[in-house]
Amino acid sequence: MNNSVAIVEDNHDIRQALEQIIESSTDFTLAGSCTTGEEALEKLPLLNPKVVLMDIGLGDGMNGIEVVRELKAMNPEILFMMCTIYEEDEKIFEALRAGASGYILKKTQPAKLLDGITELIQGGAPMSSQIASKVVAAFQNNSVTASSGLGSSLDVLSRRENEILEMLATGLLYKEISDKINITTETVRKHVYHIYEKLHVTNRVEAVNKYFGR
Repeated sequence: MNNSVAIVEDNHDIRQALEQIIESSTDFTLAGSCTTGEEALEKLPLLNPKVVLMDIGLGDGMNGIEVVRELKAMNPEILFMMCTIYEEDEKIFEALRAGASGYILKKTQPAKLLDGITELIQGGAPMSSQIASKVVAAFQNNSVTASSGLGSSLDVLSRRENEILEMLATGLLYKEISDKINITTETVRKHVYHIYEKLHVTNRVEAVNKYFGR
């Protein structure tokens, strides 16, 4: 199983810290690091990591969102997690539209970062709680009339599935959901699979979108 992680980060200290987090983990291997978007475009297809931790800024060249947009089209199997200081709504949605599957802040604790990478590989879409709350708020602000259509789209879900979908919408990881409702993470994963199947979606962002009636 490919559990390799690559890092794209132009700040030396942050890049080194992320490298140390990955190298200290027993679950992941460090595939390599890049300091610019241009370098990432060239090296990442050759490194073929499972997950890429992608900075947004990247100095004066291509930004991380542009890199994700290009690489995801050519390498759809690579999973991109934006790892950034930005909390601006537009940056978040632009990154998700470009093909990112997760979005966490650089101040995220190492253990939480590793949990997020695990969830990403398992088919989830991890986000920092601050980011998830912005995603939820954006959906709510643009769903004033959604309540009338909400029931019909979610009637296919069981009570437990609705409960789990609501927690997914707040940004909780599978492990946090399992702790909260006293079931195993594997059971959570199965419920999420069925939620995606019933709602005809493939990831958390699409599921949350459906949850808010969009």
